[in-house]
Amino acid sequence: MNEKLKELEKQYNEVPIPKELDFVVKNALRQGKKKKKRSLQWLLGSAAAAAMLFTAGLNVSPAMARTLSEIPLVGSVVKVLTWIEYEVAEDTYDATIKVPSIENLENKDLSKTLNEKYRSEGKALYDSFIDEVSDLKENGGGHVGVDSGYDIKTDNDQILSIGRYIVNTVGSSSTVMHYDTIDKQNEILITLPMLFKDDSYIKTISENIIEQMHEQAAADSDKVYWVKGGSLPDEEVIDGFTTIKAEQQFYISDKGKLVISFDKYEVAPGYMGIVEFEIPTEVLKNDLVSSKYIH
Repeated sequence: MNEKLKELEKQYNEVPIPKELDFVVKNALRQGKKKKKRSLQWLLGSAAAAAMLFTAGLNVSPAMARTLSEIPLVGSVVKVLTWIEYEVAEDTYDATIKVPSIENLENKDLSKTLNEKYRSEGKALYDSFIDEVSDLKENGGGHVGVDSGYDIKTDNDQILSIGRYIVNTVGSSSTVMHYDTIDKQNEILITLPMLFKDDSYIKTISENIIEQMHEQAAADSDKVYWVKGGSLPDEEVIDGFTTIKAEQQFYISDKGKLVISFDKYEVAPGYMGIVEFEIPTEVLKNDLVSSKYIH
């Protein structure tokens, strides 16, 4: 199961930015100018929002429970629903997979792109689980579990940040997170690179995270990070953290702060779980395109 989930995550990360997304962003900018009568030209220098466009259909079966139950109301119009929930409860095989759906965005291309991505991912995760259960049954049985869903990380007048998680349990557990952050006023998807003037933000953020890792480990012996110069001897740090990815998982907090997220086991032992670092805006100010989102 671990290998299959790793392959799913690999496929997620390697999917290229679709051509359709240029249309999504440009259309959103045109709508934003018409509605708000203010310029969003500072956004045009970015590489556009990264999203995957899927067209696979979703086949409904008795194993699924379509709930369409409303989670918190987002702003006054945009809202997030549970589009479908896959459930399996059989002896030592358990799965709960909740698939979100963003509703009432005027930018239909953006909502379609995101929702089809969510549905395709949920279906692939469910299919992978069923295949694993089948293999286990053919080979004497075992235990496997998957818990997948979403959290609303930020919900204010401007920003909607959705965190989608997958917890895989086979003996021990692993957790991965993926985030989408939407400017609700202008109805565009925000990516990490588009927040900054150039790729120098990678070095700036990475250095600050390493500094925070050292400070936290020095202040609390229970906090351990895989980074050289920290609480662990350097010879014990193999493939330690040195830099974030250009498209590192992130969200924007309700206070307008950039939060960088790492999956379980990515930069620290498993007991640390999902690890997050809030990056001080003072550190980022020279790299930011604007203070519109991060302030």
